[in-house]
Amino acid sequence: MRLLLIHSDYIEYEAKKKTKMAEVEAVLSDSVKEALTVFCAVESVDEDDPEGVVMQAVAEIDKVADQVNVENIVIYPYAHLSSDLASPDFAVTVLKSLKTELEAEGFTVKRAPFGWYKSFRLSCKGHPLSELSKTIAPGEEGAPKKEKKEVTHDWFVLTPDGKKHDYNEFVNDTPFGCLVKKELGIAVPVGGEPAHVELMRSKELVDYEPVSDVGCLRWMPKGKLLRDLLADYVLRMVLEYGGTPVETPVMYDLGDRAIFEHADKFGERQYRFKSNNRNMMLRFAACFGMFSIMRDMHISPNTLPMKMYELSTYSFRHEQKGEVIGLKRLRAFTMPDMHSLCTDMPEALTCFEEQLRMGWQTGKDFETQLVAAFRCTQDFYAEHEAWVKKIVKESDCPMLIEILSDRVHYWVAKIDLAAIDGQKRPIENPTVQIDVESSTRFNIRYHKEDGTPVHPPILHCSPTGSVERVLCAILENVSTQPVPALPTWLSPVQVRVVPVTEKHLPYGEEVMKAINAASVRCDIDDRNETMGKKVREAGMDWVPYVVVIGDEEVGSKKLTVTVRRKSQPNKPFKEQMTADALIAAVKKECEGKPFRPLYTPKLLSKKARYI
Repeated sequence: MRLLLIHSDYIEYEAKKKTKMAEVEAVLSDSVKEALTVFCAVESVDEDDPEGVVMQAVAEIDKVADQVNVENIVIYPYAHLSSDLASPDFAVTVLKSLKTELEAEGFTVKRAPFGWYKSFRLSCKGHPLSELSKTIAPGEEGAPKKEKKEVTHDWFVLTPDGKKHDYNEFVNDTPFGCLVKKELGIAVPVGGEPAHVELMRSKELVDYEPVSDVGCLRWMPKGKLLRDLLADYVLRMVLEYGGTPVETPVMYDLGDRAIFEHADKFGERQYRFKSNNRNMMLRFAACFGMFSIMRDMHISPNTLPMKMYELSTYSFRHEQKGEVIGLKRLRAFTMPDMHSLCTDMPEALTCFEEQLRMGWQTGKDFETQLVAAFRCTQDFYAEHEAWVKKIVKESDCPMLIEILSDRVHYWVAKIDLAAIDGQKRPIENPTVQIDVESSTRFNIRYHKEDGTPVHPPILHCSPTGSVERVLCAILENVSTQPVPALPTWLSPVQVRVVPVTEKHLPYGEEVMKAINAASVRCDIDDRNETMGKKVREAGMDWVPYVVVIGDEEVGSKKLTVTVRRKSQPNKPFKEQMTADALIAAVKKECEGKPFRPLYTPKLLSKKARYI
């Protein structure tokens, strides 16, 4: 921010002509005697720390006003002080904030309108302190900070019987105990790389991309298949729930005041950049685009609740370089994101319950145990304590409860479900939040029969959490199993046919074609390798069903099948079954789940090596 401070006998101004960025509601002419006139230019760099810049400016103006002994301040927008201006909406927001903070200091403050061509007359006092200039940069050391109201946090555990417990009773090494320790900041020993990092690479699912930014990944065919299946899974779940899919851009203009204010809620870890003279950002969720759609819609209470869904590919978060690792913390990630417009709070609570059930279901379908932390404001808990106990009872598990003395976020209540990794740390996945702020900020509204506008509560929900963290949780869970196995519906290859010799290959190909025709992913190991090596590699690929075909199988038309889920270390479980029975067994395990065909060649001799 650039400031030019003039100790004035008087200043008079009159707005003559407005520009396309002119403030509509403004005092277009005014005069003030005995004032400190502050000519201001808000710069693009100020967007990195608007609050800090405002507080530095207040401190500087306060100091000069005290030195020249004035109580009247006039804030006068003056773009000519800088060649690197902030967006108009941001500048207005900062100037308004500057006025508010100065008034809180006891000054009488007037502000000339922004975005108008103005004539002005000013008489400068003409003493050593009557003309001063100041450049203010965000984040300067020693800059004054606005004192924020202290928010207190009360923690306890609720159990399904409705009883409240001291959280210390649950500080242990169970999955829920690990969540409690993390949330309460209780130190746990951490060492080495998470197990999923080695697995994601050794199984040729996903790898780091060295020619991109840190935390951006490359997906190999098997990993791409898993990613697409997970996306299909969420889409099916959301459609069955009544969600309506949309697609929105990945970048947004911070000159839009609602966009800027919403982005500012999420701190500094954002990708921001300039496009010509516009300050832009890459989205960290699908909120911006969906809220923009909702703002432009004609919304009838008869159509509520309205659930809008997007698979946000990609969302971006500028995590610290040292924090980025594997699939757990990324700078570019895929977020299934649903926003539900609700008529009122009772309807929001009902939708919350429904969407929480969806979150719990994903844990079952991904075969990962989830644990929960519920957070809300003190006022919300006082009004809805019985409802909170109800969702704990229906979830049939203890929940860590955090009560905030005041609302500091856009939400009044939220729940986070998490899996626990091999290092005993949570992997945050599904979430549901009740947002009471964004509909007002984005002017999303419907009207009652008498014409009264209503800004409704909005639920934010990711039924699974980011696709990458889902896969992270699955791999971390698998790494602890004696015989590692992905859920069959997510296995890149569900059945592998292994002919004993070349003469068994024709029948093996018949079996493979029949299984693929039945919508089961099946390949065949047609390589000129030993039987032992083929079987070992099928095990290393975690193939759920491995079919060995030799003379007996060709003659009897019955298959010898190694069933991975029934096997123990060094003790494979083998079963005789027909091809139809094998298909039925796979179908039963995958019932109700999405299907995609193989993303890799059916013939292993044609399969490429990626790592």
